[in-house]
Amino acid sequence: MNAPPTVLAGALTLLCADLDARPLFWTEDDGRRDGYEPAIAAALAARLGLELRWRFVRWADFRPALERGAADAIWCGQAITPARREQVLFGRPYARFDEAVVMRAGETVAAGAELRGRRLGAIVASTNMALAESFGAVETVAFDGTSDDVLAEMLDALRDGAVDAVVDDEPAFLDLDDPALRVAFTCPTHNLWAAALRRGEDELCAALDAALAAIDLALPWRRWLPALPFPAELAGRA
Repeated sequence: MNAPPTVLAGALTLLCADLDARPLFWTEDDGRRDGYEPAIAAALAARLGLELRWRFVRWADFRPALERGAADAIWCGQAITPARREQVLFGRPYARFDEAVVMRAGETVAAGAELRGRRLGAIVASTNMALAESFGAVETVAFDGTSDDVLAEMLDALRDGAVDAVVDDEPAFLDLDDPALRVAFTCPTHNLWAAALRRGEDELCAALDAALAAIDLALPWRRWLPALPFPAELAGRA
């Protein structure tokens, strides 16, 4: 497969946040990236004959960094939404996830309707914030993604009582190891994730899609996300 034009010749440069979001992604002490998303990115780069490079920025800086040409794509939990389609070019989906609500241990809330009057934290302009707002009579607390670790920031706010619940993607809480917190319930939102490229980068997008179509996504899924069923719409890509 011929390598497509990229911002750095001979390399596929991807944007992500340098935080520990196991099993989705994290950075080992030796600098190696591990987890579900990095595994697929490495497979894509290999099929295209490109070196894989990561550029780490804060969550709020993803799109500005992409637009100024700092990387080829955002590869970091980018759910496909109509609003985002107006801003970026999405590639072929490589994941589908639901969203979860985390609360302090002892809470018995089991549905969004039971959160009336509560303070819910989520990342600003995210699918998680949209879900929080859909619960109705709740007070949403937006985290702007300018901290080095926005997920840890939200969970700290939950522990401290600044918010009553945190909404994020289900896999972000699969490794939640804190007796003070618990996943209260999960919402079957079935959000599809994909690479987000600059609009107009059709050649690169087509190359990434073709490479992704040749990868059996079930293999990395079963390695990194064994607790979740493999989505049927991602099957048959080998």
